[in-house]
Amino acid sequence: MMSTASSPAPAPTAVAKDRFGRVISYLRISLTDKCNLRCVYCMPEDMVFRPNSHLMQDDELLLLVRVFASLGFWKYRLTGGEPTIRHNVVEVVRGIAHTEGVRSLSMTTNGILLGELAEPLAEAGLQRVNVSIDTLDPDRFRRITRWGSFDEVWRGLEAAERAGLTPVKINVVVVRGFNDQDVTALAKLTLDHPWQVRFIEMMPFGDVATFAKEQIVTDAEIRARIASEYAGLELIDDGQLDGEARMYRFAGAPGEVGFISSVTQPFCASCNRARLTADGVLRLCLLRDKEIDLLTPLRAGASEDELREMILKAIWWKPWGHGLAEEVIPLTRVMSQIGG
Repeated sequence: MMSTASSPAPAPTAVAKDRFGRVISYLRISLTDKCNLRCVYCMPEDMVFRPNSHLMQDDELLLLVRVFASLGFWKYRLTGGEPTIRHNVVEVVRGIAHTEGVRSLSMTTNGILLGELAEPLAEAGLQRVNVSIDTLDPDRFRRITRWGSFDEVWRGLEAAERAGLTPVKINVVVVRGFNDQDVTALAKLTLDHPWQVRFIEMMPFGDVATFAKEQIVTDAEIRARIASEYAGLELIDDGQLDGEARMYRFAGAPGEVGFISSVTQPFCASCNRARLTADGVLRLCLLRDKEIDLLTPLRAGASEDELREMILKAIWWKPWGHGLAEEVIPLTRVMSQIGG
């Protein structure tokens, strides 16, 4: 069962720690590489996806969650592609939420299907959602997502709030020439809502790496634009990170504005996360191509103890951080194949 304050999680069989002394306890799980949008910074419009048989099946995914939880992984985020399009997603969420040792379970989604899924997901044990909204302008929204409907996403956002999937966080990837003119309007949502609007520097991957490097807008530029168009933001908690985000607030606002600056202000020293891709591969750093296949040995009959040993050895070699400053660009996957 998902642990509560009155029901502490069992002690892990071992602790996943890397050679730099970081305890790795946060796993982002990609439920699928598929998506119902084609955002310009994420994947090509003609993206080809893996056959379902190559991806983790429900029982395989839940077994691996049980193994990770036994190693002290207590925080989980479900990603994609788009996680809500996975078949049986509500029951998958229920299975993860009821795994011993799982204390935090959230999801990053484009929000299109949240209108119908927010309530059943919350009932199954999902606690929070991050909804990707890169602009409030419906025409630009379609240009960025290629296929998306802003109205559907907004309805999903409202449904998430009604279902108690709070605090609601809005993820904004800022792309020069696409939505950089929208950052002030997005930040001002926090004046009327207790939401967290988080601006994310675009990161270079695979086939879209050149585009990403050319179109990046830094957090300093975003803050300067907001200050020139509306008002300055006040730093919260002396700049201490909230997860990956450095937090700010407009004076008197109920919500907060965050900046995830992976490129210009990397937070690698405090990184406590790993990623499990939809095809069952453990990725140690979002922006490094080093990976360890867990699904193949699982299907070949590896025991849970053997899988635990593989994970512990892999985590030990987690890299200190990305190599973007040295022009080391991850090339083997695009973002949708990793899970963000």
